[in-house]
Amino acid sequence: MDRIAYIFRRLLLVIPTFIGITIVCFSLTRFLPGGPVEIRMMRMRGLGAESEGGASRSSGYSQVSDEYRKSLEAQFGFDKPIWVQYWQWLVPNKMGLSLPSYDYPNKTAWQLIRSRLPVSLWFGLTAALLTYLVCVPLGIAKALSHRQMFDAWSSVVVFIAYAIPSFALAMMLKTLFCGTVEGLWDVFPLGGISSDFDVPPSTLEFIVDRAWHMALPICCYVAGSFAMLTLLMKNSLLDQISADYVRTVIAKGASRRRAIWLHALRNALIPVATGIGPMIGLVFAGSIIVETIFDIPGMGRLSWDALIGRDYSVFLALLALTASFQLVGNLISDVLYMIIDPRIDFSKK
Repeated sequence: MDRIAYIFRRLLLVIPTFIGITIVCFSLTRFLPGGPVEIRMMRMRGLGAESEGGASRSSGYSQVSDEYRKSLEAQFGFDKPIWVQYWQWLVPNKMGLSLPSYDYPNKTAWQLIRSRLPVSLWFGLTAALLTYLVCVPLGIAKALSHRQMFDAWSSVVVFIAYAIPSFALAMMLKTLFCGTVEGLWDVFPLGGISSDFDVPPSTLEFIVDRAWHMALPICCYVAGSFAMLTLLMKNSLLDQISADYVRTVIAKGASRRRAIWLHALRNALIPVATGIGPMIGLVFAGSIIVETIFDIPGMGRLSWDALIGRDYSVFLALLALTASFQLVGNLISDVLYMIIDPRIDFSKK
């Protein structure tokens, strides 16, 4: 019952946290300069500069400015009090998902997000799965062979992967394996997520083609968290192996292998499991750099384009969904922590 009560309290905490995040970000988009109204006014100024000349330009623009600004503020809903704007954005428009995009008036924010979300999920979930499948066993192997040859050589690879920025790795892989330089390998496509098929591909052809396009971007995704997760797993297991309870288990007659695999490993997985939740938010958000270099139409590029273009309806919808995924991810981390470590006492003091 204590655990159920704890999960319920965490669920209740999600609501004010989400409201606090969205209120702050929503207010910033309304009060910071350079919003959609200012952008449209600047465009009108540019049109006025092309069509008018000299002194008549400024007077003509000032007359257009007042009327045009008021119409734009009414169009975007900026003529209402800030709390009314926030309520209308959050409830009737479902976190702004049903609002039309400023740059694409014929599409709503959700339509744009829905067209990009599957791509980011493909890359993000695959990268997260491969990261854990590779890093957790590698970290365990490094801990069990601490200060041996395997630990030393694998550390060299890990630190090289950690030192190379994702954009540099992406450019290097693209240069080496995409045929951009004559004489080098032309193995993988320059970008995109699929080939142009003359006829609809079979399931196997679709999977092979998607894997072919995803190979290099996935390497860049994984490299970002490869070293950190591997070293976290190694150091966590080493700490548990040197703990008193492991020595006690061995002193009672258990083998060292049994003490490590049945007792130390479970506690060593706690910090690794707590990192799963924040990774869910990263999976949804995507990677701006990797998506740009490999021409991947994912969530990262959409959020960047919305921010640069001051398309606040799309940007705020992305922010709300990302915050929701992050909060749910944190809740999942707490549940995993609770399952892995049954010693936690959730009763109120």
